[in-house]
Amino acid sequence: MREYLLTLCVTAAVTYLLTGPVRKFAIVAGAMPEIRARDVHREPTPRLGGIAMFGGLCAGLLVAAHLSNLGKVFELHSEPRALLSGAGLIWILGVLDDKWGVDALVKLGGQMIAAGVMVLQGLTILWIPVPGVGTVGLTPMQGTLLTVALVVITINAVNFVDGLDGLASGMVCIAAAAFFLYAYRLWFGHNVEAAAPATLFAAILMGMCLGFLPHNMHPARIFMGDSGSMLIGLVLAAGAISITGQVDPDVLNAFTGGSERAVVHATVPVYIPLLLPLTVIAVPVADLLLAIVRRTWNGQSPFAADRGHLHHRLLEIGHSHSRAVLIMYFWSGLIAFGTVAYSVHSASTWILLLIVALSAAGLVLLLLPRFKPRAPRWAEAFVPPRYRRRKPAPATAAVEATAEPGEPGEPAAAAGEPGEEREPVPAGIHGATAIGDRSRFTRISSNS
Repeated sequence: MREYLLTLCVTAAVTYLLTGPVRKFAIVAGAMPEIRARDVHREPTPRLGGIAMFGGLCAGLLVAAHLSNLGKVFELHSEPRALLSGAGLIWILGVLDDKWGVDALVKLGGQMIAAGVMVLQGLTILWIPVPGVGTVGLTPMQGTLLTVALVVITINAVNFVDGLDGLASGMVCIAAAAFFLYAYRLWFGHNVEAAAPATLFAAILMGMCLGFLPHNMHPARIFMGDSGSMLIGLVLAAGAISITGQVDPDVLNAFTGGSERAVVHATVPVYIPLLLPLTVIAVPVADLLLAIVRRTWNGQSPFAADRGHLHHRLLEIGHSHSRAVLIMYFWSGLIAFGTVAYSVHSASTWILLLIVALSAAGLVLLLLPRFKPRAPRWAEAFVPPRYRRRKPAPATAAVEATAEPGEPGEPAAAAGEPGEEREPVPAGIHGATAIGDRSRFTRISSNS
């Protein structure tokens, strides 16, 4: 565990220290795209944060290769080399897209090539344990197609969720933490040596995200861009493929008495990592499906950009930028850690009850801005201003409202003349107010 912690800390430190110089380089290189209509940030922000994250990945692999225990992973397995090769290709593709822009089909082809390079170096799914059937071996073609599909889906799902400051890196960090606990238990709890590369990948991925988050939290000073989002998506998928397709069911046979039914029951948890990345990206996938249905229903193209995504909806109903990100963190953590806990103790009803209770609490937090409870008078000093009762306007306010606009001391609220219009003020620079027509503050625009 100490070597994993050392690798994680080195990866996080290198990523954190490189992000500052990378930000300056991105500004000089002009990697600051104009603000689009669907963006929630108010100022042009540099991208290319994936350069720092790739540096952290290389540093983490380099340190792990020189440690006594983790060094054996590089001697016995080819997965680390396969990961570095695929990550290098996807990183170069992301850098080109952040600076000059790359066509969607070209990016899809590059993602498939990166996945194919990892398959050629041995990072592929060889078999799948199926409950009630047994271990199903895959042909090379089937394993290659399944591996490429999982890599492409995970990369694009992570890229799709990168819509708010700190959202993608935080959600992937939560996924990596849950995945690390699962893989570490499988290796040291069941003595499955094939789980060692996946455990290392999860630790490095946590370090990459933790090192970048301080620069990316709202208000973000730099965005990871496609060079970062596709990179962390590929690392997440590589860990899932490594632990799913490389674990030999015969290894667990020695711990289960030799019966086929017991072996299948023991290898079912090995099947969970194949679904774990999909459960982690369940929120962005749901957002994707809703977006396709919404745009098709409105007669638009499914690929047309809009402001109807889940994070936009959270802002519109009254959540601040930071609170919307935390809500997405909550649901991602609940799904990821709930899946891991269920895979460990699938017969426990307490886990299901806890998941249901946390889901109910999450729904209450999600819909909280819709309700505006008022605290009693004696508790108003201890709650935020939005929960306090409004004080009645003084009697002089009505007299002052009748004053002409040119008179001194005229209040700002008295300018509601028929010839003047009020327009909503957009959200503040820190996202403290809602966006769209639900803005709480207004300013007066004169026709003169």
